[in-house]
Amino acid sequence: MDAIDVIRAKRDGQELAPAQIDWVIDAYTRDAVAEEQMAALAMAVLLNGMTRAEVARWTDAMIRSGERMDWSALDRPTTDKHSTGGVGDKITLPLAPLVAACGAAVPQLSGRGLGHTGGTLDKLESIPGWRASLSNAEMLDVLASAGAVICAAGGGLAPADRKLYALRDVTGTVESIPLIASSIMSKKIAEGTGALVLDVKVGSGAFMKTPERARELAETMVAIGKDAGLTTVALLTAMDRPLGAAVGNAIEVAESVEVLAGGGPADVVELTVALAREMLDAAGVAGKDPADALRDGSAMDAWRTMISAQGGDPDAPLPAAAETHVITAPAAGVLTRLDAFGVGVAAWRLGAGRARKEDPVSFGAGVTCHAKPGDAVAAGQPLLTLHADDPARFERALESLDGAWEIGGDGGPAPLPLIIDRIA
Repeated sequence: MDAIDVIRAKRDGQELAPAQIDWVIDAYTRDAVAEEQMAALAMAVLLNGMTRAEVARWTDAMIRSGERMDWSALDRPTTDKHSTGGVGDKITLPLAPLVAACGAAVPQLSGRGLGHTGGTLDKLESIPGWRASLSNAEMLDVLASAGAVICAAGGGLAPADRKLYALRDVTGTVESIPLIASSIMSKKIAEGTGALVLDVKVGSGAFMKTPERARELAETMVAIGKDAGLTTVALLTAMDRPLGAAVGNAIEVAESVEVLAGGGPADVVELTVALAREMLDAAGVAGKDPADALRDGSAMDAWRTMISAQGGDPDAPLPAAAETHVITAPAAGVLTRLDAFGVGVAAWRLGAGRARKEDPVSFGAGVTCHAKPGDAVAAGQPLLTLHADDPARFERALESLDGAWEIGGDGGPAPLPLIIDRIA
C-alpha cells in the first residue's frame, strides 16, 4: 500500500478499509510512514471524522502494535477507571484501594500531568519511596497482595499510540474525538482489564468544555469498548469548578487519605463511591458496598498495603511548600463562581505541573480552596491558599486567578451537577 493513497481517501471523506488502517498503523510504528504523512492523515481524520467501524479497527490496530497484558492468574475479576483529566481530580488514589477492598482487582495504568491538568503518578511520587515503574511481574505481585496497583504504562503497550499522541500534540489534531477515543481505549484494552468505567469531565477545567462534546466522546469510547468485547460504562461529571479542596500533588494525596479515613470533601467522596459502584457492577462483583469500606477501614488497609508494596512509606510526612500566599474575600457574600481552569493554571504556575514532559514538578506546590461555589463567605475570610517553593511564582499564579472567582449577593447561576449523565 501507499501512504498517499490512504491520506487522499480520508481527505476526500471516504471510509478507510480495514486493510488500509492495519497497514498504515503498522507502517507508522515501524517508521515506514513519515511523520509528515501521518500528520496529514491525522488532520484529515480531524476534518472528516471516522465511522464506528473505522474507529474500532484503528483502535484494534494500535493495540496490536504492542503487547496485551493478562491477569487471568488472579483469583478475582479485574476492573479499571479512566478519567479524561481535570483540576483537583485525585479520584484514582482513593478509588483503586476502595474497589480492591470490595472484592475486585484494579490494574490502574496512569499518566503524568501536562499543562493545567494534574497527573496521578506525580501525586503519588510525593510519597517517599513510592515507585511508578513496575515490571509486569511486579504489577501482578502487587495486585495479588493489595488488590490494586497504580503505575506507569510500560513501553510495550500500544507503541503506535505513543508515537501518534506526541504527533497530535504538535500538529493541532488533539481535539479529534476519534483520535482521542482510540488513544484512550487502545491503552485501556491492551491493559487487559475485564471491565472499564470512564469518567468524562465536562467544563472549563476539562478538555471537553460542553456536555455535547463530552457525550460524543463518551459514546465513541463506550462503542469501542463494546466492539472489543469489553464491558464499558461512562459517567459525565462536572469540571466547571475544582474537585475537592486540594489542587496539586502532596496536598491531593493528603486529601485522598482523608477520604479513605472516612472524611474528606463531600464531592470527592460522592464521586469516588459512585465510580466504585459502577466498577464493581461492571465486573460482576456483588457484596460489600464501597461506602461501608470507607467507614470500616478496609479501604485504608488496602491503600497502605498498595503503597507499601510499591516501595512507599504510607506513614512518612508529605512534602510541604516553603511559602504560602492567602487570597481573602474582599467583601461578604456568596462565592458564585470558582473557575476550574483558572485554579488549574495557578497550580501549574506555582510548580505543581509541567509545560514539557521532561520538566520536574514541585510536590508541595498547589492551591487549597477554602470555599466552594454556593458557600457564604465573610469579608476577610480566606478563599484560596497558594503553595510554592519559590515566592517569585506567586505573581504569575495570581494573574491566572484574576477573574476566576466571583462573590455576589445571591447564589448566582447553578453549577453543573456533579454527575451529569451515564452512558452504557
